[in-house]
Amino acid sequence: MAHITSIGAGIFSALAVNTTAITDLTTVDTSAELVAKFSTAADFEVVSNVREFPQIGTPANIVNVPVYGQKTSSQIQGQADAPTLELTINYVPSEWATGTDLGDLVGDGNVYAFQFSLLNAKPAGYTTTAGVAGLGSVANSNFYFVGKVEALLVSPQLTDANQATLTLSVLGDFFGPTTVANA
Repeated sequence: MAHITSIGAGIFSALAVNTTAITDLTTVDTSAELVAKFSTAADFEVVSNVREFPQIGTPANIVNVPVYGQKTSSQIQGQADAPTLELTINYVPSEWATGTDLGDLVGDGNVYAFQFSLLNAKPAGYTTTAGVAGLGSVANSNFYFVGKVEALLVSPQLTDANQATLTLSVLGDFFGPTTVANA
């Protein structure tokens, strides 16, 4: 699959995280370096059971400035703040328990590489199991960034699936959309 070429819903979207901590941000400051972090399925875990994704990308670099005597503020170019990304997931405790690949990332203070994939359909051969071809080896529209897994807040539900909010902080630029060649 390649980039989406027509108007339509993002029927299959996914977020993957490379579980190897990044100690030097200069090693992941280009698109090619981030794509390489997801070239082998053993290097990443897919965040499964996502209910809602946040907006992905760089926010506008506009600052509202109040001007004395005017009814409206003026807008000037400023520096865009990195967004905080909050995903709503259907919470499965066994996937986020201490000692699991994803559970150990929450609040550990380390920086990781992330890949957000946007597709019109589930790719052939897709799996969330490490060691098997997954999102990193499937051509599609990918966005890459580095950040931290800051928090996981659980919301018990009496009438629906238990949910949690997964909070990610972004520590650099967004790269993408880009596509990778099929492996």
